[in-house]
Amino acid sequence: MGGDPRQARARLRALPPEAVAVVDPVAQRRTVAAGRPGAADAAGAMAALDAGVALAKSGLADALVTAPVSKQVIARHHLPGFTGHTDYLAAGCGLERYGRDYLMAFLAPRLQVALLSTHLPLAEAIAGVTAEAIGNALDCLERHAGGKIAVAGLNPHAGEGGLLGLDDTERVAPAVAAARQRGIDAHGPLSADSLFARAQRGQFDWVLALYHDQGLIAVKTAAFGLATNWTLGLPYFRTSVDHGTAFDLAGKGLADATALKATIETTLGLLRGELPSKFSDSGTEEEVAT
Repeated sequence: MGGDPRQARARLRALPPEAVAVVDPVAQRRTVAAGRPGAADAAGAMAALDAGVALAKSGLADALVTAPVSKQVIARHHLPGFTGHTDYLAAGCGLERYGRDYLMAFLAPRLQVALLSTHLPLAEAIAGVTAEAIGNALDCLERHAGGKIAVAGLNPHAGEGGLLGLDDTERVAPAVAAARQRGIDAHGPLSADSLFARAQRGQFDWVLALYHDQGLIAVKTAAFGLATNWTLGLPYFRTSVDHGTAFDLAGKGLADATALKATIETTLGLLRGELPSKFSDSGTEEEVAT
């Protein structure tokens, strides 16, 4: 199926329920150089994404599952400033950044992590760790997922009572306290070096990480290829695999669909109202020795 997304939707409605539709939003012959994407590939990737969004917004599709894209290639050849699916999709729905309306979250076996910010340089991400941003993120996470939420500390050992910086006591702790007053089961700031292990043991349902790599290093070490990227706050379910484009594997017959299969299974669970692999009870809040 190709052409205008509106025509594609009309054709989809005519298909029997057991059919699997393939939509080509570009609908023109083009040369593909495996592992060496260019301008046409960037345009094709965005056309496919926009077609998927149109189907999800129309209600004809219940969820949108995305494959990896090259942010660098898209920004260079097609859409300057593009930093990834999450912010692009949220902007298309009129959502505000930095946790106010949406969050990047990851569902992995025994570990569920949300990120305060998405793809930002580290200096910008740290500057964006404010009490307001954390409060917004906790509100968003509570609305869309809920549960017992641990907030990671920004500095080593969550600042060690001010010895290793005042950010945690002056920025993070007040936001957590205010969230608890609003009825959110939030805890922290907690030392990030042991927090993710505690969450894996079931002491918390969610960890709110304060910048991208703080959360993603833990997720990908614990369950690379098995985690699902879930965008909280969109008016439709959107999920993605937890890995990148892997252009070094392209055209060599080495690609593995395991991660995509796992993401699709997780998405089907979300549509059924399930949060995968979450412990049903919570353990002690006693701080693990560091």
